[in-house]
Amino acid sequence: MTTNTPDAEGVRLQKVLANAGVASRRVCEQYIVEGRIRVNGEVVTELGRRIDPASDLVDVDGTAIQLDTTKRYVMLNKPTGVVSSMKDEQGRPDLRRFTKDWDERLYNVGRLDAETSGLLVLTNDGELAHVLAHPSFGVTKVYIAKVTGRVTPQTIARLTKGVELDDGPIAADKARLLDTSGDTSLVELTLHSGRNRIVRRMMAAVGHPVVELVRRQFGPLHLGTLPAGRARELTTVERGALLTVARQAAPTPSGDS
Repeated sequence: MTTNTPDAEGVRLQKVLANAGVASRRVCEQYIVEGRIRVNGEVVTELGRRIDPASDLVDVDGTAIQLDTTKRYVMLNKPTGVVSSMKDEQGRPDLRRFTKDWDERLYNVGRLDAETSGLLVLTNDGELAHVLAHPSFGVTKVYIAKVTGRVTPQTIARLTKGVELDDGPIAADKARLLDTSGDTSLVELTLHSGRNRIVRRMMAAVGHPVVELVRRQFGPLHLGTLPAGRARELTTVERGALLTVARQAAPTPSGDS
């Protein structure tokens, strides 16, 4: 990363912040004086500071600010029956129908199998997509699974302790029983694994096959009330949270996929 000095090159920091929608230029100047702005991890307090918006990383109160306006970040509530691909060679319904409102060429971050619905991120930010999708960076996902049978506390404990699958052991970061009604149960699982159909295989391994599965959270993003089959751009707050997670995770990857 470049670290610019307050010279004639670059753009004044307060102008960049105002253009990014942080606040008015006057308020941004106040933030700088108060030491609330960092550039490439270093606190900046001088009003003459100039930066390069294309390469410098800026955060306000620890939250990353999007300076590159060519990057697009979209949340989709993927319905069942749609494959996580921009072009399915078998002719099945794919994600292209949900990206028509954006001129940019968007790609999905990770995948949800066709039978699983829920939160999928679409973006043209390849660097962020890599960090979010790769399990070594530890970005968590939260799933709600409707499963057959009455799940017991002992089964929940097994899920967090670890179960053995054909491709090795796996443990949920968190697991809790939400409801048991009749011959089905609702289980919430938090995972950072990127292994294929992992929730379905874990629940089958403990004797409770999945009937329905939805992903409710992806990192800091929550699906909320977004209807199935609808897509929307992330809010400024959501973009900041997502970029913050990506920047914090990227320099120190740990573990292996």
